[in-house]
Amino acid sequence: MSENLFDLTGKVALVTGGSRGLGREMVLAFACAGADVVITSRKAENCQSVGGEVEALGRKALPYACHVGHWDELELLADAAYDAFGKVDILVNNAGMSPLAPSSVETSEELFDKVVGVNFKGPFRLGSLIGSRMAAGDGGSIINVSSSGALFPLPGFGPYAGAKAALNALTTVLALEYRPKVRVNTLSAGPFLTDISKAWTEEDRTRIRSAIGHPGRPEEIISTALYLASPASSYTTGALLRVDGGLY
Repeated sequence: MSENLFDLTGKVALVTGGSRGLGREMVLAFACAGADVVITSRKAENCQSVGGEVEALGRKALPYACHVGHWDELELLADAAYDAFGKVDILVNNAGMSPLAPSSVETSEELFDKVVGVNFKGPFRLGSLIGSRMAAGDGGSIINVSSSGALFPLPGFGPYAGAKAALNALTTVLALEYRPKVRVNTLSAGPFLTDISKAWTEEDRTRIRSAIGHPGRPEEIISTALYLASPASSYTTGALLRVDGGLY
């Protein structure tokens, strides 16, 4: 029984920001568990590259270039996924951006809108489009990938922290709106050694203020993502699961 809890055979997953970092890790993990995957990010060639990796695992892939901060593109993305596979069982709102602003007062409107667009507006719209179809069909699981920045906000990251906090609230909204067939949960990620960490200092790459004491390896996101995507979490919805090494 326990071996089958994480089985995604016959399922279709859509992962935004799926061409690199934590998104790519989740895409490949879902494919290894048996799912076909829609991979979306801004750059088509990156999506196609990961799509090739999915197909090498024996699963179907739909690489699809989309800017999740652009409202009108998301309906086209949802339609493309349903045209290709007839359904979406798992939606992972993973795409995000966290640029550092000089200060709150020096934050431009353009930067504010861009950060909020990618981190909150996009997940709101796509979660609504896919969630409503899931609710009208056989149900599914939505995973909102948030950040420890919403729980431990710092100066310079006001728009990002605020957008991720809004995303956390959105999880509750969608969980209640599309119940009982759709489960919606937040995966709150801490510092991980993805591409973005290349800009960190050596100390930040090796030590952080957490119970475990160091940043996570990208593959350490997989078990929680599989749990939330699969029948293993059948009684978990509206929850926020921290995967941050015990930040404090």
